Amino acid sequence: MTTPAAADSHHVIQVRGARENNLKDVSVDLPKRRLTVFTGVSGSGKSSLVFGTIAAESQRLINETYSAFLQSFMPSLGRPDVDGLHNLSAAIVVDQERMGANSRSTVGTATDAYTMLRIVFSRLGTPHIGTSGAFSFNLPEGMCPRCEGAGQISDVDVDELVDRTKSLNEGAITVPGYAVDSWMWQIMAHSGFYDPDTKLRDFTEQEWQDLLHRPSCKVKVGSNNFTYEGLVVKLQRTVLSKDPDAMQAHIRAFVDRAVVFRTCPKCEGTRLTRAALSSRIDGVNIAECSAMQISDLAEFVRRIEDPSVAPLLANLRELLDSLVEIGLGYLSLDRASGTLSGGEAQRVKMVRHLGSSLTDVTYVFDEPTTGLHPHDIQRMNDLLLRLRDKGNTVLVVEHKPEVIEIADHVVDLGPRAGSAGGEICYSGDVPGLRTSGTLTGDHLAHRAKLRPEVRPRTGSLSIEGATQHNLRNVSVEIPTGVLTVVTGVAGSGKSSLIHGNLPGREGVVVADQSPIRGSRRSNPATYTGLLNPIRTAFAKANGVKAALFSANSEGACPKCNGLGLVYTDLAMMAGVASVCEECEGRRFTSEVLSYTLDGKNIHEVLSMSIEEAYEFFTAKGQARTILGRLNDVGLGYLRLGQPLNTLSGGERQRLKLAIHMAEKGAVYVLDEPTTGLHLADVDQLLALLDRLVEAGNTVVVIEHHQAVMAHADWLIDLGPGAGHDGGRIVFEGTPSELVEKADTLTARHLKAYVGA
Repeated sequence: MTTPAAADSHHVIQVRGARENNLKDVSVDLPKRRLTVFTGVSGSGKSSLVFGTIAAESQRLINETYSAFLQSFMPSLGRPDVDGLHNLSAAIVVDQERMGANSRSTVGTATDAYTMLRIVFSRLGTPHIGTSGAFSFNLPEGMCPRCEGAGQISDVDVDELVDRTKSLNEGAITVPGYAVDSWMWQIMAHSGFYDPDTKLRDFTEQEWQDLLHRPSCKVKVGSNNFTYEGLVVKLQRTVLSKDPDAMQAHIRAFVDRAVVFRTCPKCEGTRLTRAALSSRIDGVNIAECSAMQISDLAEFVRRIEDPSVAPLLANLRELLDSLVEIGLGYLSLDRASGTLSGGEAQRVKMVRHLGSSLTDVTYVFDEPTTGLHPHDIQRMNDLLLRLRDKGNTVLVVEHKPEVIEIADHVVDLGPRAGSAGGEICYSGDVPGLRTSGTLTGDHLAHRAKLRPEVRPRTGSLSIEGATQHNLRNVSVEIPTGVLTVVTGVAGSGKSSLIHGNLPGREGVVVADQSPIRGSRRSNPATYTGLLNPIRTAFAKANGVKAALFSANSEGACPKCNGLGLVYTDLAMMAGVASVCEECEGRRFTSEVLSYTLDGKNIHEVLSMSIEEAYEFFTAKGQARTILGRLNDVGLGYLRLGQPLNTLSGGERQRLKLAIHMAEKGAVYVLDEPTTGLHLADVDQLLALLDRLVEAGNTVVVIEHHQAVMAHADWLIDLGPGAGHDGGRIVFEGTPSELVEKADTLTARHLKAYVGA
């Protein structure tokens, strides 16, 4: 009998002594070339184990194989806190980070489908107009000269810059930074081009031109020379050319009001030159192909036959078919990448890997079912199994029972969150999980019940004739004073209907999963305003200034400026972040750390979890109120000083919700609030939504989770399909009516869920 080769013995990834974040010396074996699902409540340590330890170390080791010169261009990755990781393979992380908001990135450019289409048109399009570059809106030879390939031009709304009923001396300029007597105002008022006492509506044509559009010139104010330029000219140069994300909030709010984007009249939004638009295949130009729904484009490409581009056409067909199969057939190639949801972005990235010839890779997924209707989860499961069957190790962090069911192996972390988590509660197969007695095992078969009776509405919010994206002139009444759940498959028009029509109305509060703007200094304490009452309490107890207790102000350690870390730039090598030696990562000066409140210093308080801090601040006051709200939304395990950039989308949404919870009589719009929630925590979320409604608010939730649908007072179901097969309301009524009478995709899945 031949002895097996030594190479065949590496069939498990061995994790030994992992201590990243809250992991408590975790050791576990994960089978290779199998599908392993990681479960556990939010904050139990799943991401710390999968992303923070296994994927991070795999990527760090790969980066170390490159030259120092190349490494200098890569992000620096610290070694995770773990004793040993053995038998790792190269890890590819497919996460839900939104794709860059660069307006030049589209679904077509992100998947390479547009690149292939350009080559096909450069070979087969008539009239023939040159190389594939002539069809690119990102290259000079293909971009529309008027909008430079952006498809839009920006116009400034002059009435958002000035109040025509006032003179300059009365404060006619309403732009931030131009208050009467400010430096910028003085240059304009004393320029001599117009009288600062004349009301703007009485300006001559020339004075109006000088005020708004005069090119840069020198003017004498008193004995000094200054550069003068018209208001619009100056704003175009100093503000409008900047990235909106880099602006301060009040400037960005002004830009959002003052700048109006409209479709470029020259290329009609297609971004391309006249020549590129003139070239056609079967009567269709490349812009029309990009605007087609991907499922229709796949049909169109199937009809093109030409031996000169046969291999390329085969690749393009396969790519488009994969996008359809993964449930993204309703998108079009010209859709801007930045407008995709986290779940859509993850699925677009996934398609790139499905066609890859690489095997024996570790794929790491973060809740791949986010944004998917139960009908679409089956497709996602098929894809995960296909990746596994190609010979890859697939690691998935997931809460949905439908995905847990297909796992070859399950690792359950817990037992709870934060410092009460970080342990392996179970590792084995799914039947073993059911009888393991863990929180996940006990909840796998748990089902929320239909509401015995629904609450009465107090009125309604009207949406009339909505036509955004694929909506077909939809009119709907959303009941107020109750919990309304909006459902439908991915791409059916739910977000277009709700986000396209409710935000901006009086009293509407939107808590979504978009990133929270802030620096690496931002944390739950600073973001929620909790730091103010904490600083005040410390100042009062010690008879010193409150500013001392801010790591962004006077009390900051001078060596690391209150960051707790020192970033060292190693020129050719990747920069290194090391814990500050002076404050040992505690961010404050030793003087500040000597002041205590009930025996704890400021660093110890900011290291507490929200739950611990709630017990610590017993006095009824602002701090306890804010902490109570954070507890209510299920964030009790977060540390007060945890950087915001470490939070998941679901955690960000719940943090925003906690901030707005003080507002009464509001309309809360939530987008998939169950994202990142364990089965056991969904009940807590339902209780929170009930409390919001009972306090006199209206709650509108876009959601795919059947437990939330079952718990609703009113359901609005969109469909019947996605893209141009959706955009209509296929059901309005109570959940029990949906289960009894309707035959939509949602109805079928809800029936199965409640066992009707």
